[in-house]
Amino acid sequence: MAIDLSLAPTSDSLDASLFYRFGFGRREQPPFGCVHHAFEHHALRDPNAVAVEHLDTTITYGELDRRANALAHRLRAMGVGPGARVCLLVQRSIAMVVGIMSILKAGGTYVPLDGGIVTDSTLEFIICNAKCALVLTLTDYVHRVSDADIPVINLDEDMKTGGGDPNTVQDLSSPDDSAYIIYTSGTTGTPKGVEVMHRNVTNLVCLSPGNVEMRPGRKVAQLLNIAFDMAAWETLGSLSNGATLCVRGKSQKDWQAVLRTVDIVIATPSIIARYHPSDYPNIKVLATAGEPCPQALADRWAAAAHYYNSCGPTEITIVNTVQLHEAGSPISIGAPTPNNNVYVLDERMVPVPIGEPGIMWAGGGGISRGYVGLPEKTAERFKPDPFADDGSYMFNTGDLGRWRVDGTLEHLGRVDDQVKIKGFRVELDGVSAAMQTSSAVKDAVALLLDGELWGFVTPADADIATVTEATKKVQPYYAVPSKWLALPELPHTANGKIDKRALKAAALEPPIPVPDSPFTEEKIARTPSTITEVDAKFYAKSLYSSETPKSDLSMPDIPPPVYGSEASISEKKLAFDQVPVLEKQSYPWDGYLDDEFPDKTQGKLLRNVRHQVFSLYRRLFGIVFVANAAVLIATFARSGGTNAQHLGLIVVSNLFCAILMRQDYVINTFFTVACAVPISWPLFIRRTCARVYHIGGLHSGCAISGLVWLIAFTVQATREFVNHGKTSIATVAITYFILVLLIGIVLFAYPKNRSVHHDMFERTHRFLGWSATALVLCQVVLLTNDYKSPGQSLGNAIVHSPPFWLVIILTCSIILPWLRLKKVNVRSVVLSKHAVQLHFDYVTPKSGHFVRISNSPLVEWHGFACIPVPKEKGFSLVVSKAGDWTGDKIMNPPSKLWVRGVPCYGVLRITPLFRRVVFVATGSGIGPCAPCIFEQRRPIKLLWTSPDVRQTFGDEFVDKILSHSPGAVVYDTRKHGKPDMVKLTYRLVREFEAEAVCIISNQKLTQRLVYGLSSRGIPAFGAIWDS
Repeated sequence: MAIDLSLAPTSDSLDASLFYRFGFGRREQPPFGCVHHAFEHHALRDPNAVAVEHLDTTITYGELDRRANALAHRLRAMGVGPGARVCLLVQRSIAMVVGIMSILKAGGTYVPLDGGIVTDSTLEFIICNAKCALVLTLTDYVHRVSDADIPVINLDEDMKTGGGDPNTVQDLSSPDDSAYIIYTSGTTGTPKGVEVMHRNVTNLVCLSPGNVEMRPGRKVAQLLNIAFDMAAWETLGSLSNGATLCVRGKSQKDWQAVLRTVDIVIATPSIIARYHPSDYPNIKVLATAGEPCPQALADRWAAAAHYYNSCGPTEITIVNTVQLHEAGSPISIGAPTPNNNVYVLDERMVPVPIGEPGIMWAGGGGISRGYVGLPEKTAERFKPDPFADDGSYMFNTGDLGRWRVDGTLEHLGRVDDQVKIKGFRVELDGVSAAMQTSSAVKDAVALLLDGELWGFVTPADADIATVTEATKKVQPYYAVPSKWLALPELPHTANGKIDKRALKAAALEPPIPVPDSPFTEEKIARTPSTITEVDAKFYAKSLYSSETPKSDLSMPDIPPPVYGSEASISEKKLAFDQVPVLEKQSYPWDGYLDDEFPDKTQGKLLRNVRHQVFSLYRRLFGIVFVANAAVLIATFARSGGTNAQHLGLIVVSNLFCAILMRQDYVINTFFTVACAVPISWPLFIRRTCARVYHIGGLHSGCAISGLVWLIAFTVQATREFVNHGKTSIATVAITYFILVLLIGIVLFAYPKNRSVHHDMFERTHRFLGWSATALVLCQVVLLTNDYKSPGQSLGNAIVHSPPFWLVIILTCSIILPWLRLKKVNVRSVVLSKHAVQLHFDYVTPKSGHFVRISNSPLVEWHGFACIPVPKEKGFSLVVSKAGDWTGDKIMNPPSKLWVRGVPCYGVLRITPLFRRVVFVATGSGIGPCAPCIFEQRRPIKLLWTSPDVRQTFGDEFVDKILSHSPGAVVYDTRKHGKPDMVKLTYRLVREFEAEAVCIISNQKLTQRLVYGLSSRGIPAFGAIWDS
């Protein structure tokens, strides 16, 4: 091989030498010319080795070879041979791999498509464009090709029936035959098929470093969409090197299961960024491509495994540069792989000096055949290689790059507007054309800004929902803009081109206040604005800014975009319904009812006993009650019997514990200690500590036990009085009064009675409790007087009486919160006719706190979750309409309210105990969730179900929630009906890899969710109503 030095940019011989040394990968003959030859080598060498794993099913190399041979014979009989193309419409499965290998053995070319993603129009186009001879598919997708004019083979049925000739079909393939055709994203409206030859593939996957250390005995993850060329790297690379291909399932659980068992992972940086190497110590090799990799991500994985950063478009066969990255060294895309070339050229296709930026052209063994049915496009991008003497071609990658002094390449981005989104190639012109298919659009343009795909449309009143739906019909999910901006006109440069810099400024720069702006708030409120976005950051800053937008937005040639108020909420609300969480779905919850859903653990009886009958709350209640029962038996069994004074001490001890367990400082102490457990501790310990809010079981247990002991005391005191014992008539009389009061407290506090007669409970519980406390103090004094020693003064006897001091302490505990009773200022902001937000500045609580507020301190108190704002003084709380009191606060917003005690912790204080948490809020349950979402101490996935949250809580509050939780799933129950909350939550837990679920809802739903998730092994926590 020679290089024409006359093409060098200067006479500098060093540059010419480095151009050759850097640009040409080492020359090495691949051991196999065809992909299936490499596979058959390993199938013959070790037929019992596992070739593919999928969920609980495996297939050996020998069995895979036999099944592929049998199907290959059938394909050959149907006319499949060199040059024939077969559409492979499948999902990740063992059948998929059998289909691939059978097509290659028959001599054909497979055209892979994911049946769960590809649109009907794209499927029809590709079958026609590729001139497919037949279709291999699965049962789930047979209906999608039933109208095709070509034969269809159901792989599922073929796998079931088996049979056929297991011997190798006559081999008609050569290294120059095509192995597969990958259709690029199709964002031009006409997807381009790239035809890749066998020798292209084996040149990468059968040589180092392209084989990324695959070898027999190692497991390789198959994670990617089969229509993505990197999936061929996974699949064909594994089978060509004798490794085991571990195919993932559909759910997040299946992702994790695969990642925890494999040795080698190939993925895009976006995918792998969600995982930390410390959680997957089994991964020995990681290779990324498809998009730039951040330095920090590369360093993180390079410190734990062999990390290969790679680059290359589909046209040069997956990747053509690979770098084994070392943590701390500058990230690069490496050097050309064996038999591949990379040239950095200027616009005249002349080499630039080493170190200067230029366009990267690829040559050598990876160059594919070109585009299917597009000879002009192929001739445009594929040029005869003037730097090699073998008559080969080179390809214009469209990427900018430059050589470093160490011979590695630095990637500098794209030359044109063809970009990578989520690892897929997207042509922005095609996205613009798709948007223009909507009748609501006059003009449109798409831009990639800060990693997000923006859609700009005119006119200003264009219906974004209509435009989105039109775009979805043409484009795959990843090529539909996630952010939108409607403008009166698109800005243009002096030469008549669209001014993309001006559009970027309009989208990303916050509005600048201009006092004399012609757009008044009144005008803005009446203007039908259409700003829609997914992550809400820009939206929250601009759409609901109190400042008037600058009139020209740095674009003097066009009118400004209009940022609206409440005029068109249905149009400009955050598009949480459009988050592309799932492939080819309009809503994050689409298809959740069809998700794989695990059965409940254990038998029904044991399960119900564990999770319902004996919840931790009831276990604590039971422990207290059993302990008291043991004391009761021991007391009455001891010789000499017992007396009223001894029983009185036990009564007071129980009441003392019951009241202290409701004291703010005691509750806060329990929560503080339990939640101090490090996040590094095992999950079962953290899960147990998280149930600290069940300490109410101690309160109820002691209270009920105290009542039982009081009954025993009453009987004993009455008996002693009748038998002329020490107990006086005054003591007995007060005891009966106390007994009546405590029975009344217990009856009103019973959960069902408490919920039905809440107002009566508030009025009676407090006064009955205070009265009972005063009478208990009198009773203790009288009983002490009854049992004091002859000659002992009453004062001396009281000082030495334990029950007396216990009553004093519990009395102080009751009084303490009232010592902090005060009337404070309130700033009320009415969110809607359904809710009001109350702002306080008398104290700054922490996340998880709640406070009690009241109009009439002696009559009623209402608890609400505090919403502190990080680094700001004070807090707020949301009052939604749920009765007369809350309704009055909305209709007549207060300026002052009573508060008492200190902020007290609630169930969401446990959030920091878990690495990742799913919050489930229904309606006003968002209030307690808000502070944790704002604090962002832990990653939180929010599921918020409610009828039209904007109508209830107003745009400002909703946007603030969504700006801090951009991935939130907001489910409109009025629009979509009531969901299966257990199944929907289960999906989010698996997708988000959450360790726990926290539920803030009504009693019935909370209990159903906690039981439904806990019985399936997912820690779930929600408020309890037993206390």
